[in-house]
Formats: sequence, structure tokens, C-alpha cells
Amino acid sequence: MRSFATLRRRQLLGIGSRRLRSTLTLSTTVHQYPHTHISKEEQYITPSFVNNEFIKSEAKTWYDIHDPATNEVVSTVAQSTPEELEEAISSSDSAFNAWREYSVIKRQSIAFKFVELLKLNMDRLASMIVLEQGKTFQDARGDVLRGLQVAEASCNVTNDLMSSSLEVASDMETKMVREPLGVITSICPFNFPAMVPLWSLPLVLVSGNTIVLKPSERVPGAAMIIAELCREAGVPPGVVNMVHGKHDTVNKLIKDPRIKAVTFVGGDGAGKYIYEEATRNGKRVQANLGAKNHLIVLPDADKAHFVNAVNGAAFGAAGQRCMAISVLVTVGKETHGWLDDVVADAKKLTVGSGFDSKTDLGPLISPEALERAEMIIDDSVKQGAEIMLDGRGYKHPNPQFTKGNWLGPTILKNISPGMRAYDEEIFGPVLSVVNVDTFDEAIQLVNSNKYGNGVSLFTSSGSSAQKFTKNINCGQVGVNVPIPVPLPMFSFTGNKASFLGDLNFYGKAGMTFLTQPKTITTLWKTTPFEPSSKPSVSMPTQT
Repeated sequence: MRSFATLRRRQLLGIGSRRLRSTLTLSTTVHQYPHTHISKEEQYITPSFVNNEFIKSEAKTWYDIHDPATNEVVSTVAQSTPEELEEAISSSDSAFNAWREYSVIKRQSIAFKFVELLKLNMDRLASMIVLEQGKTFQDARGDVLRGLQVAEASCNVTNDLMSSSLEVASDMETKMVREPLGVITSICPFNFPAMVPLWSLPLVLVSGNTIVLKPSERVPGAAMIIAELCREAGVPPGVVNMVHGKHDTVNKLIKDPRIKAVTFVGGDGAGKYIYEEATRNGKRVQANLGAKNHLIVLPDADKAHFVNAVNGAAFGAAGQRCMAISVLVTVGKETHGWLDDVVADAKKLTVGSGFDSKTDLGPLISPEALERAEMIIDDSVKQGAEIMLDGRGYKHPNPQFTKGNWLGPTILKNISPGMRAYDEEIFGPVLSVVNVDTFDEAIQLVNSNKYGNGVSLFTSSGSSAQKFTKNINCGQVGVNVPIPVPLPMFSFTGNKASFLGDLNFYGKAGMTFLTQPKTITTLWKTTPFEPSSKPSVSMPTQT
């Protein structure tokens, strides 16, 4: 990995005047990227991406990017200036009309090339995710893979955008086509640095839209690589722009009239604000918010399969994913007795550096996230919860990682609604266990929860599974599948308080979200027109 991003001076046209501006090259390549945690001497600058150039911001406000395993600063990223935000939006707005005129076959060919580049750069992207976000390397590759699958599905655009037509009357035909909206903005979270940008970006491209994307200021490195791959795939200047920052950037993106739609993944507070402000400004919005996913286990379940699945779903990615299983619902005394096996299995998990192949879960994203998770555990114990496995106070044996944001797998039992561990999304490796007497109570518990992202049932009974899938009120339902996220030929279908908007991410709903319908009715008479004695003013009837 190069010790610092290479700067070169170029004279570029600024907004309304000429100015000198520094451009950068990324600190990684397809063959050269981190394989371990970097030193202070290897720190790099994170650029923005405007008009297919990596730009060093002229901002006065910069944010440190920390390696969560060491809490050392690995990079800095700017709060994009008002002028830089304006330039990015203007660039995408100006590029839209030319880009939408590209034939669908041409856009599809660029999408195919983009997919191949993602595959070639998978390890490079994963290494950046490990460094900035803390995931294990294999989990980071999975992050990239799920985004890659959306990019692959986007290559079906020639079918997805196929028009429909019908001869509605003699010599009269109506055709419906779907056309792009214009500039889209995507506001992304820290927990999936590659997947979430790729939930929207490939579909934006193939549908003829342009995009201004804001990665999380905590983990922007993967998005920068994706921008470079767009350029290499043949995406023209201005079609993809990336900016950085916090509130000022978000407010500009959700209020600017040139931006027609907003995609967001993140927490409740920010998501509700973005949804309300963007819709107030006349934009389409799709927003994935918080979650509290339950796994119900019945006594007839395959015990070994269940134990393995619940631990992987609860503690993978250190619990920092919106589809993590954070509540285990044991039905009856027998399954409640299986908790000892769950605890024993969880104790086998290794906490540590994502670059270590022996690691099962890495650190939390920040000291603040760690402090909050531990506080929720403390408060829940005061409310009556019992700790079966305590991951607080974990000390990594390697001195390099003594300042990491470590929380080991934690299991709490005697949990009930009203306790913080049940009511709040912890976003950490914490599993809360609720015991109920009957299957009906379990279904009622899940349906009463305000969130509706995902739920799973473990059973060997087909009739129980049928009852479950018909009566449960969650958007993504699994039977003997702990994390039931569908592949991208479907959509990510969280509901209730987990989603705001009318059309979900990717799949058919995602393409509908990014396009608007137009109907075209034409009349080409094959017989001579016979005028009546006077113009007809009645509602026409097509026969």
C-alpha cells in the first residue's frame, strides 16, 4: 500500500471561474492493498469524486477515519464545501440528458464491464472494509459479494425496462415505457461500505439516471474504489459523483431541487428526518431504518442446526447489521434448556483483528458504539436481565489492539419487552433471550414489535412453518434460515418501522423507484377520415 495518496496539480474549470485544484490517486490498486493494519506513516487522504476525477477537498473541516481494531487514525475525509457540493450536483444534473440518451444496450455493456471489475477488485475492496470498518476479511468479502449480486442483476435491464403495448381500439395503440427520473442521491451507512452503495448505484446507471453518492464519513474507502471502477468501466464524467460530510452535506442533498429521489440506509432518527425533509421537498424516498429481528425456535427443531445458526446470525459482523438476530424466542421449557448449548458454542468464537483468518468477529465501529452497547447491557441487568455470557471488558492479548472497540459475544436471558436490551437496536454482538410458553405467544410477541425487518423460525414441522409464514408480520421471513435476505432478483422487503417509503431497494421495486411511467397513445388510421357535420365535444370512446 502506498504510504500516501499522490497529489498532482491540474488546472480545472471551477464553478464560474478558473482555479487550481489538487487531484489525487487512490492509495490502493487491484494488486496493492492492505493485508494488515497500517502505520501512521501510511495514512492516506480520502478524496471526493467529481467529473471522473479524484479531488482533494479545499475544506477547512476534516474528519479522522479510525481503524476500529486499534483506534489509530488511518485516513482523513473532508466535510465537502458548499462549492464542492454544488459542483457535484451540477455535474450530475448536466450529465443526465446525455446519459439517458445512451442506448440501453450501451448502458448494459458498461454494467457488464463494471461487474467484471468488481470481481477483480473484490479482495481490494474487502481489505479496505477490514481496515476502516473492522469486519473479518471473509465477512468483508461477503459485503462485496452481496453488492456484486445486485450489479449482476442490473445487467437484466433490457428485460426490466421492456415496454408494454396494446392495440386499445381500431388503429389505436397505447404503449407504456419507463423513463429515468434524473439525479438520484444515495446516503450510505457505516456497516456495509460496499453493499449498500451497490444496492442503488448499478440500477441508477442502467436505468439512465445519474447519482451523487455520500458514503459514511467513517468508512468511505470502499466507495472510492467503486467510483474508480465506474470510470474504468466506461461511465462518462458526471454520471457518478461522490461527496462527503455530515449534516450540511445531507441537508444539501435532500433539499436541492435538482435531486429527484433519495435512498437512505441507517438509524431511525436520521432516517425519519431525511424521509420527512426530502418528501416535503417533493422527492421520492426509500429509507431502511432500525430493526429488532427475532428467531423463534420450536422443540421439534434440529438442535445442532439451530445452535450453529443462531450464533452466526447474532454475532457475525459483531452484530452490526440490520438483519442480525438480536432476540431469541424459545418456546417451552425444552428449547429454553438449549441455551447452555448456545452459550457453549458462542464461547468458541474468537474476537480480534479482521485481518487474522482465525477471527470470527471484529470490533465495534467506535468507542461511542461500544460504550452505548455496554450501557444497554448494564441497564437491562438492573431491569432484571440475567447475563449468561458476558463479553464486556474484553482485552485483546496483542498490545497492538489494546485500544480496540472490543465487545465479545453476550447473551442475556429473562428479557421482556420494556427492557432496553429488547426495545432498542443495540447494533452489537448481544443476544437477548425471551421465553414463552406457546407458539402463538411467540408470533404475537414478534407482531407486537414496532420493527419489521426480518424474522426466522426453526422447526421440522411443515404445518408450523405454514402457520408462521401466514401469520407473521415482518417483511423478510425465514424458515430454518436465520438471515432471510433474498437475492436481488427480489427486493429487500423490511416493513413497519424498519422502512419508510413505498418502493423497496433493488429488484422490481428498485427499478420502479428509479423510473417513472409514460404512456403514449397513437392513432394511425388505415381508412379515410370521415368528418361529421360539426366537431365532437363528447368524451371520446375507443371502439
